[in-house]
This record gives sequence, C-alpha cells and structure tokens, in this order.
Amino acid sequence: MVQTSLLEAQIAMMDFQAARYLVEGSVPPQAGNDHPYQTPMGVYRTRDGAINLGVGGEEQWRSFCRAIGRPEWGADPRYDSTEKRFACRPELREMIEEIFAGSDSDHWLEAMERHSVPAGPIYGVDEMFEDPQVCHLGIAKPVAHPELGDIRLIGQPVTLSRTPADVATPTPAAGQHNDEILAELGYDEAALARLRAARVI
Repeated sequence: MVQTSLLEAQIAMMDFQAARYLVEGSVPPQAGNDHPYQTPMGVYRTRDGAINLGVGGEEQWRSFCRAIGRPEWGADPRYDSTEKRFACRPELREMIEEIFAGSDSDHWLEAMERHSVPAGPIYGVDEMFEDPQVCHLGIAKPVAHPELGDIRLIGQPVTLSRTPADVATPTPAAGQHNDEILAELGYDEAALARLRAARVI
C-alpha cells in the first residue's frame, strides 16, 4: 500500500525552510519573489516581462556578471561573497533590473544559457502550453467533446512505460451515465423511470 496526502506533499516541498524550523526553531520570514539566503535569486523584471534567476555561488556569480556585461562586479569586494551580496540585495536588485530593462526576456535567457547561469522564463498559462518542452511532453491531450467540439485536457503527469495512461474521453456531464451504471447494478427500465419521476436521477 502507498499512502500520502496533498498536505504531506506540500510540507515536504518546503524543503530547507521546514528543516530550518525543525532543527533550529527558526521561523523564516516572508521573502516575496526573493530567495531567503541567496542573491540574485528570484524574479527579476526585464523590458517585456520577468525571468527567474538562480545564481547560487561564487562561480555562478562571476558568470552572471559576464552575462550581463558587468564582469567587474565579479571581483568587486562589495559583492565577493554570498553574505555580502545578500546584505546589498536591494541595491543589487535595482542595478540588475536597470540592466535587464534594456532588453527582452528572451535576450537575457539566451545570455544566461551561454554563460551557464540557471534562469528560466516566467509564463502565462498560454505561453506555458506553447513552450517547446511542454509540447514535446504532450501533457495537453486532445479529446472530442459532444458540446464544445475538439478541446484539450491535462494528461497524466507520470509516464509509465508498461502501462501508459491516456485521456480517452472528456469529463461526462452530470448524470450522463446514470442509466448504464444503474443498469449494471440491476435497475430495470421501470425502476429507472421511477427514479426519474422522483427526481433522484
């Protein structure tokens, strides 16, 4: 038997924040779009939207500085450690977003990719479903709906090699299969008629 719950899963996703509380008794404060310990890490505005950055250490910091055309920041003693950058976060955020405002998100994502700096787009739901990787995964499954026509529904997020799941039909309308199900349970046409008359089904 495998047992879990959405609550347990969400607590597990708190990762080091939950561990920090359990080990140290420390309650982490709200951090908004920023990481609680690292910077620059979080959401940064660009000319046409925003991207998510994940600069996690000294080598990545220096690579990031090269990616944004500020290699001198990598050796600047004001920013040469995680602790110093964290202490200067508001100042750094302002300077970085001023640079990012000069180009679109795609430009900066390509620059981060070239310099091996973790970064990713921040999508609207429509953009998410147009992403090449999402299209490749095939998570949006086409089905024919009797009233809505051809639509797409979310498929299973887990792929099983021997027993793959698929979306075969759209969600049924309320009561759509009452007769078939009740017939399998032994109700005849007269019983179904009585249930309908009593507005049970």
